[in-house]
Amino acid sequence: QVQLVESGGGSVQTGGSLRLSCATSGYSGNANCLGWFRQAPGKEREGVASIYTRGGYTFYAASVKGRFTISQDKAKRTVYLQMNDLKSEDTAMYYCAADLIYYTDLVAFCRGEEWGQGTQVTVSS
Repeated sequence: QVQLVESGGGSVQTGGSLRLSCATSGYSGNANCLGWFRQAPGKEREGVASIYTRGGYTFYAASVKGRFTISQDKAKRTVYLQMNDLKSEDTAMYYCAADLIYYTDLVAFCRGEEWGQGTQVTVSS
């Protein structure tokens, strides 16, 4: 079965940094889209960043652009999210998502065919 395992979450102070990792497995070849979503209590799940593996095209939510960077290691089938200058509003459960199907139409973030269990990020003032 397809598996996505996140790691790297934790508690940091405002202005600090964290690097999230998502190791994927259980499928052949490469995923089409790998991405990160987050959900805070009482809020809808929102796309944070995504990368289309073949072309390396990336998308970012306006709220994190310039602070977060998504990257991939194709050989390791791992996607990363480097988060710098963290703010209190970044506090949320962060989920890794993957799309295995190669759709002809693109969306800003992954559709979310597969999901990880999530990793908590807490930023204190």
